[in-house]
Amino acid sequence: MSTSKIGIAIAAPSGRPPDNDALQRGVQRLEQQGFLVHNYYDDGKKFQRFGGTDAWRLAQLNAAAADPAVQIVMAVRGSYGMSRLLPMIDFGKMADSGKLFVGYSDFTAFQMPLFKQTGRTSFGGPMMCDDFTRDEPVAYTINQFWDCLRGPVHTVRGAVADGGADNPVVDVSGKLWGGNLAMMVSLLGTPYFQALDGGICFIEDISEHPYRVERMVLQLFYAGALAGQRALVLGDFSGYKLNPMDNGYDFDAMLAYLRATLPIPVLTGLPFGHIKDRATLPYGGVAHLVSDQRGFDLTIGDYTTL
Repeated sequence: MSTSKIGIAIAAPSGRPPDNDALQRGVQRLEQQGFLVHNYYDDGKKFQRFGGTDAWRLAQLNAAAADPAVQIVMAVRGSYGMSRLLPMIDFGKMADSGKLFVGYSDFTAFQMPLFKQTGRTSFGGPMMCDDFTRDEPVAYTINQFWDCLRGPVHTVRGAVADGGADNPVVDVSGKLWGGNLAMMVSLLGTPYFQALDGGICFIEDISEHPYRVERMVLQLFYAGALAGQRALVLGDFSGYKLNPMDNGYDFDAMLAYLRATLPIPVLTGLPFGHIKDRATLPYGGVAHLVSDQRGFDLTIGDYTTL
């Protein structure tokens, strides 16, 4: 893929980078690969844990969307902060910009209302920190990203972890939606939440004990967000600690409960979340999910590409 005319804008609508020098090295790496990088983050304007005040973070996002030399707008990182901006974001303007917006984690709070209000696809995919700033970028993550943006069809292979419970066998289609579970639940009951009818929902999170994952999934279920879904596909849920009080209640026990309780198939093995080897997923693309007991293929089309 030729990179000489691809403009990438970098903005920090959520958290600030933990290492600004590493961010600059990531920018230089992209420039050396032939991309035109427009960095709207200013470390001198960082504020508390954020990539700037609310007004400055919104200004970064607006400037990136308005830049005619940019095709891709990539978040610096997740963490927290997008929720503060939601009432101030003009999602119609974001969609009309024609930009491809990319991020995950806290960026879920941008993707859901963008699609709800405009039908515009965005991408659950890499961010500058740490995907482009680490000493050795992960080939799978980077290849998935460019393969997805190039399109017109993108495929992700998922596999059940060694020793994990078998997946149900399914062959279903629907619009792909989801993201970070905590962010999705934070939007429930607000004007920014939308479950896609007859969709395939994917979720991930970090440092959430299995009981909290269960509680959030049940909240989605009780709120009706999972009604009519074709499948629920779990990405990575790591970084938590079990304790003696769990008394055998672990991720597998939680998964068994969800499978017995939810009226839809629940699959595991999606390579998505707070992990180094991460797939890219077009939010709002039309997906076809075909599984056997130990893995699945998720094929997505009908989404905006470069």
